[in-house]
Amino acid sequence: MLLPSKKGLKTALEVFAVFQWALSALIIALTVIFVNLYLVLFTPYWPVTVLILTWLAFDWKTPQRGGRRFGCVRRWCLWKQYCDYFPLKLLKTHDISPNHNYILVCHPHGALAHSCFGHFATETSGFSKIFPGITPYILTLGAFFWVPFLREYVMSSGACSVSRASMDFLLTHKGKGNMLIVVAGGLAECKYSLPGSTTLFLKNRTGFVRVALHHGVPLIPAYAFGETDLYDQHIFTPGGLVNRFQNWVRSMIHVYPCAFYGRGFTENSWGLLPYARPVTTVVGKPLPLPKIENPSQETVAKYHTLYVDALRKLYDQHKTKYGISETEELVIT
Repeated sequence: MLLPSKKGLKTALEVFAVFQWALSALIIALTVIFVNLYLVLFTPYWPVTVLILTWLAFDWKTPQRGGRRFGCVRRWCLWKQYCDYFPLKLLKTHDISPNHNYILVCHPHGALAHSCFGHFATETSGFSKIFPGITPYILTLGAFFWVPFLREYVMSSGACSVSRASMDFLLTHKGKGNMLIVVAGGLAECKYSLPGSTTLFLKNRTGFVRVALHHGVPLIPAYAFGETDLYDQHIFTPGGLVNRFQNWVRSMIHVYPCAFYGRGFTENSWGLLPYARPVTTVVGKPLPLPKIENPSQETVAKYHTLYVDALRKLYDQHKTKYGISETEELVIT
C-alpha cells in the first residue's frame, strides 16, 4: 500500500528531470565557486584550484570551436522523462538536406527555452531520426562556459557559444550537415513570456541574418507553440520603480529580469517548475540566402524582412492546430 503506482513513479521522475535541469546550472556554479574558495582560503590544497583555472585558460576557446559533445549525455534516459513531462513534440514540414549548413532560428524564447533545449540539446524527441545526417549545435550565452565543470556539462549536450566567432567556425570548419540553433529573441524576450502571448522581440535582431548572408547558408524558421504558456508572470505597475528597473536592466545588458512562476512539486501547488502543458515546435522550410561577404545594412534589412514573412507564414499555417484563433496575429516588436 505504501509503494507508489507506476503512473505516480513516472510523474515523479518527470518532475525530477525538469527540476534538475532548471537548477543544475545554478547548483553546479555555486558549488564550484564555494568549494574552490574553501580550498584556497582554508586548506593547503589551493594548487587544485590553480590547476582548474589553468585548464580553464587552456580550454577557453573550445566553446567557440565546436564545443565537446558527448552522445551518451544527449541520450540520457533522464531527458526522455524531461520531454514527457510537458510533453514536447518536434514537427518537420520539409526535408532538410545534409549537403548544406543551416541556421535554425527558434521562437519564442519563453522564460527558460524548455522546448529548444529538449529538442536540440537532447536526442529524446527524435532529432536524428527526423533530420537524418544533420548535427545540431544549440548556441547559448557565453557566460555558461565561464565556470569549470558547468561548461563541460553544457558542452556535453552539443551546446556552443552564440558568439560570432563560434558561428563562423561551425559554418566553415565542421564540414556540411551542421544546423546552428539560435533563439533570436534571447533573454530580452522574456518580457513577452505570458500565457497566450504571440509577441516576439525580433525587429532589431538582425545579427543571425548577417551571419547567414556572410556564409550563404539558408535560414530555417521554427515556432514553438505553447512555449509561452509554461509560466505565469507577475506584471509590475508600468512606470513604477520595479518596472523602471526592469527596463533599465534590459537596456543595459539585453536581459529582462521578469518575475515568472509556475507549479511546485505537486500539480496544484505554486513554485518555479513549468506547467505540464504540451509544446509543439514546428520547423519550417529553409529560406535560401545568397552569399554576400560584407552585406550592407539595407541588404540585411531586406532579407530580415523576407525571413519575418516566412516566419509569419509558418505561424499562420499552423496556429489553429494548437489552440490559437484564426484572427490572432504574430506581433514583431
